[in-house]
Amino acid sequence: MSKETPCVAVCMIDPKTKLCFGCGRTLPEIARWHAMDSAERLSVMALLPARMAEAGLAPIAGSQKRA
Repeated sequence: MSKETPCVAVCMIDPKTKLCFGCGRTLPEIARWHAMDSAERLSVMALLPARMAEAGLAPIAGSQKRA
């Protein structure tokens, strides 16, 4: 698997925001992830911290990113 992933192996979708609790991606983004090119992945990843903060979702403490 590419290192270009925000996945922290906490795959649960928040029913209110429709974002993954672990990484902040939407289900459509998760589904398309392997079809995205590197630039698109990096673009999505750049948005995730602000997206999670705006949604009131804190990054999962102690989680390690998958390689």
